[in-house]
Amino acid sequence: MGERTKHKTSVGGQALIEGIMMRGPAGNAMAVRMPDGSIDVEVDNNVPFVKKHKFFGIPLVRGVVTYIDSMVSGYKYLMKSADKSMTDEEKEEDMSKLDKWLTDHMGPAMMTVIGVISTVLGLLLALGIFMYLPSLLVDLFDEYAVRGEDLSKFHPLFEGIVRIIIFVLYMWLVSRTKSIKRVFMYHGAEHKTIFCYENGLELTVDNVRKMKRFHPRCGTSFIFVILIISILISSALVLIFPNLRYVSRPIWILLKLAVLPLVTGVGYEFIKYAGRHENIFVKILSAPGLLMQRITTVEPSDDIIEVGIEALKACITDNPKDDEI
Repeated sequence: MGERTKHKTSVGGQALIEGIMMRGPAGNAMAVRMPDGSIDVEVDNNVPFVKKHKFFGIPLVRGVVTYIDSMVSGYKYLMKSADKSMTDEEKEEDMSKLDKWLTDHMGPAMMTVIGVISTVLGLLLALGIFMYLPSLLVDLFDEYAVRGEDLSKFHPLFEGIVRIIIFVLYMWLVSRTKSIKRVFMYHGAEHKTIFCYENGLELTVDNVRKMKRFHPRCGTSFIFVILIISILISSALVLIFPNLRYVSRPIWILLKLAVLPLVTGVGYEFIKYAGRHENIFVKILSAPGLLMQRITTVEPSDDIIEVGIEALKACITDNPKDDEI
């Protein structure tokens, strides 16, 4: 691929197990480092949901649709990459005795059911840690630490701060594990490869290595934008409807879940805006996410960069305008 001029692109990606998935105008491309050292590239030409119907492409709506689509497809690619990158011996060791018994006696259908149950339990755990726990801690603080003071109007702010602290601690803890650190190296390679492409440079290991690994359109930045917007909307609701500060904790959590699509939609529009502009407003809102990427991305080795290059090459066309934001 020849020299190109700099341009803003909508190409994005996701770090996988020993691989990277990239989304571009030519479809979704997954590149995985195989056990024999080769790089397996798989291209999926499925049309994104936002392009299947005009309604799905409406601002705010497209953010929710894209997020759900990314979650579903991201999980699928993650499982595929794990399967491709493992040797038969590793798969055998990884499968527990219970898994083997269920597969032998109940068949693949039972494993699918167990997978669904595990996903549901994971979502419930996430709701407990990131939604219920912050609300509980703020209520306990209000009850025992500041007796006599009515700070209920500040609860959304305090909850948001606690939620951010929990999220940062959680990501820092998981980043200490060897397997997750390697995933974060692929995450860094994903960002650096996209930056190389956006800067109009040839996609080589040397060029990619020189790029920075912190990207404003990263999912980490998106999560932080979501957290900040959630604080702003929750605080606004309490100011507009003062009685909300006295509702029970379960009702408050349900209300926050109800406005989550709006929060997600606004966050998505900001991320798209941030990808096209560089101003003080964008820098302020993007700063927490970019700082967090110091945890969620790690400088990749050359062999990991090679995987990122192959994934990106497979999802782009010869015309850079095809993927402009």
